[in-house]
Amino acid sequence: MIVSARVSVVNCIALCRRLLMVLALFGLAGAAHAAEVRLRDDLRPSAAPMAFMNDGWDWLSVRDPRGLDELPADWRLLVDQVRFQEIGIVVTDTNGRQNRIFRRADGLQQNWAPGGVLSFDIPVPGRDVARIDIGFKAIDDLSLMRKVTAVSRDRGASLDARWIALICLLAGILLSGFVYNLLLHIGQRHSLQRWYLAWVLVALAYALNWSNVAAYLIPGLHGPAAIRLNCILVASAVALGSMFLLSALEPGMTPRRLRRAVQLAAGLSVGSGILAADERLMAASVSDMMLNGVMAGTVLLSLVVIAFAIARESRVVWMYLVGWTPVIGVFSVRVARNFGFAQQSDIVDYATFGAIGFEALVFSLLIASRFTVLRKQRDAAQAAARELHIEQETLQRAAQTDVLTGLGNRAHFNLLLARSWGAAAPFSLYLIDVDYLKELNDRQGHDAGDALLRHIGDRLAGLGRAVTCCARIGGDEFAIIAFESPDDTAISEELAELQGGVWMHGNATGNLSMSIGKASSADARSVEDLFKHADLALYRAKDEGRGRLKIFNRNMQLGIQARAELIRDAHDALARREFALHFQPIVDLRDDTVAGAEALLRWNHPVRGLLSPGAFACVLDDPQVGPAIQRRVLEMAVAWLCVNHTSVRSLSVNFNSMDLRGAESARTVLSLLAEAGIPPAALCVEVTEGTVFGRGSNESAAALRTLHAAGVRVALDDFGTGYASLIHLKKIPVDILKIDKSFVDAMLTDRGVSEQIVRAVVALGQALGKQVIAEGVETPAQLQRLRELGCVHVQGYLTGRPTADLALPPVVGQAA
Repeated sequence: MIVSARVSVVNCIALCRRLLMVLALFGLAGAAHAAEVRLRDDLRPSAAPMAFMNDGWDWLSVRDPRGLDELPADWRLLVDQVRFQEIGIVVTDTNGRQNRIFRRADGLQQNWAPGGVLSFDIPVPGRDVARIDIGFKAIDDLSLMRKVTAVSRDRGASLDARWIALICLLAGILLSGFVYNLLLHIGQRHSLQRWYLAWVLVALAYALNWSNVAAYLIPGLHGPAAIRLNCILVASAVALGSMFLLSALEPGMTPRRLRRAVQLAAGLSVGSGILAADERLMAASVSDMMLNGVMAGTVLLSLVVIAFAIARESRVVWMYLVGWTPVIGVFSVRVARNFGFAQQSDIVDYATFGAIGFEALVFSLLIASRFTVLRKQRDAAQAAARELHIEQETLQRAAQTDVLTGLGNRAHFNLLLARSWGAAAPFSLYLIDVDYLKELNDRQGHDAGDALLRHIGDRLAGLGRAVTCCARIGGDEFAIIAFESPDDTAISEELAELQGGVWMHGNATGNLSMSIGKASSADARSVEDLFKHADLALYRAKDEGRGRLKIFNRNMQLGIQARAELIRDAHDALARREFALHFQPIVDLRDDTVAGAEALLRWNHPVRGLLSPGAFACVLDDPQVGPAIQRRVLEMAVAWLCVNHTSVRSLSVNFNSMDLRGAESARTVLSLLAEAGIPPAALCVEVTEGTVFGRGSNESAAALRTLHAAGVRVALDDFGTGYASLIHLKKIPVDILKIDKSFVDAMLTDRGVSEQIVRAVVALGQALGKQVIAEGVETPAQLQRLRELGCVHVQGYLTGRPTADLALPPVVGQAA
C-alpha cells in the first residue's frame, strides 16, 4: 500500500511536469521536425529470433527498417496495448548484436505512455538498426494490434503532452457537465438526468483508462488490464447513451416494442463487454467481433428511435442528433478500423474523445432545455394543483357548511366528533332542539323560522373558547362539542342565559326556547353511546317541559337498560302472543247506548304483570318491534270486528307516526279490512296532535287522507293539549275531536276555566260538524255537567272500564 501510494505520487508529479511541457512543445514552430516512423504496415510474421522463444510465442518483424535512419539513439518504440501474458522486443543492429526487452503483463513497470500504448526505450541509433522483432506470448490475436510506431524522444514527449492535454480538457468538460447536472434539479432527479450522470462517469472513466492517463493515479492500470476494463466501459457508454436517448424524448415518441428492443440491446451491450473482458470465457478475437457487432446493433436501433421521433415531430431529438452525430461518425470509423476496413491513425482516437466532449456539452444543454420545459410543466402543474386544492377546500367547506346559519353541517359535525373521540382529553356533547319551531313556521311562515335558526346559530357561534364544533345537524337540531374545562361550565351557563331571550323578526317578537341534552365522553364507551346519552338527556328535557338543559346521569342509563330489556322482551312477547286488546265503550248520552269502542293495548308481561301502553311506550316507538306490535294490534282489531261490527258502530284503534308512513301504509290497513270483509267505516283511526302535526306530518297526513277517502273515520285524541290549530283542522280530515281527560278532571274544580275550554271545544265540534267525545269521565257530576254543556259522547271508568269483553254497565242510564 505504501509503495503503491509512493508510485501514485511520483506519477502525479510526472503528469504535472508533462503538462508544463505542453505549451512549449506546441510552440516549437521553427524547431526541426521530430522523427516519427509508422511500422505497423511493415510488420510480417516471422520465426523467433531465438530458438528457445518459439513455444507459445507469436512474432512479428521489421526486416528493412530503413525509415529509422533519422532517429537518434535512445528513441522509443510505441506498441499498441493488447492482451498477452508476456511481451518481448528484440532489436538487432548491423553488427548482429541484439538488444532484448522482455516484460510480463503484470510487470510492465514504466513501459507505458499516454495514448493507449506501451513504450520501450531503444538505445541503438536508427541507422544502426538491422531488424526489429516484436513477440507476444498468449496474445489475443495479432490482428487486434493497431499501432507500432518508432518516435524520437522529443516526438514521444510531444505525443504524451498532446494526449494528456486532450484528456485533461475532456475531463474538465465532463466533470463540469457532471457537477452542473448534479446541482440542477427540480425537486427530484429526472430519469434522463440520472442516465446522463451515469454516462458522463463511464465516458470519463473510459477516456482516462483508454489513454493510460488513469495509470498516473492508479499504478498498474495499463496494458492488458486497461484493455479488459475498456471492453466493459465502451459497451456501457454505448448502452447508457441509448437509454439517455429514450429518456430524453417526449412521451409517446417511441413505440413500446421499439423501446423494449433498445433496452434489450443496451443490456446485451453491457453483457458482451463483460464477456469480452475475460478471454477465458471466449477467444478474444471472437468476443471482440461480437462486442463490436452488438454495439453496432444498439446504435442502429437508436437510429430507428431517432427516425420515429423525427417522424412524430419531436423537438428534443434534433438537439440529441446534433450531439450524437459526431460520435456516431467517429464510432463508425473506429468499428471500420477494428474490422480492418480503415487505416490506423491517431486522428481517429483524437476525434473520438473530442466527439465525446462535444456530445457531453450538447447533452448538458439538452438537459437544461428539457428541464426548462419540465420546470414550466411543474410550475403549471403546481399552479393547477393549488387551484384544485383551493377548489377542493371550497367544495369541502361548502359540503360541510350549513347554508342557512353558516355553521358546520352534520357531515362536519360527524368528522369533528370522530376526531374528538380519538383525542385523549374528555369532552362534552350538547344536543339542542329548537322548541316550537313548527308552530312558528305555521303561524308566521318559514321566513320567521329561518330567522330564528339564524339568530340561534349566531348566538351559538359566539360561545366560549372550549367549543370545538358548533353545527346544525337537522332542521331544528344543533350540536356542540366542547372539551371539558372551566369554559365548559361557562357554556352551560351561557346556554341557560339564552333561554327565554327575546328575538325579533320584522314586527313580530318571540322568546327563545331550547331543549338541551348534555353528555360526557368519559361516561361513554363509543361515539354511538355518547350520542345516545346526549339524545336521552335531550328527550328528558322535553319530557320535563322543554326550555331547559338536562345532563345525562346513571339513572338515565338505567332507563336505557330498562328500555333495552323491554324491547328484548317484546320480541319474545310477540312470539308468545302476550299482547292483547281491552275494549272501552264510547257511550251516546242521547239514548245511553254504546256508540262504539276504543281498543286499548295491554301486555300480559310474565314478570311485570298487565302493562298499559304508557309503561312500554319506548317499545312502541322502536323502529323494529313497534311496527310488528301495531300489525298485531290491527290483526286483533280486525278479528274482533269480524265478530262485533254489527253490534257497534265503529272501533277506535290508536295509531302513531310509524303506522302512518304515507299512502302505502294506509293501503296496507285497507287491504286487511278488505280481506276480512269489514267495511272501512267500522274502523276509526285515533291519532294524537303530536302524530299529526309533529315530525313526519306530511306522511301522516297523506296516510290519513287515503284512509278517510276510503271511509275510515279519523279521531284527534287529547285535543287541546298540543299545538293543533284551526288551520290544521281544515287541512287534515278529522271526524272526531276527543277532549283530553285533564280538562274533564278539572272542569268542576278550577273556577270554570276548564269548563269554558270544554264548552268551546263542544261548540267548535258542533260548528264544524265534528263528533266530540269527552274522555276520562269518572264521576256522575262530570257526566251531568257534560250533558248540560251539550257533549253527547263520553268515555271513562264511569261508563265502562277497559276489558277484554265489551259489556255496558246497567248503571249508565241511571248515572245520567
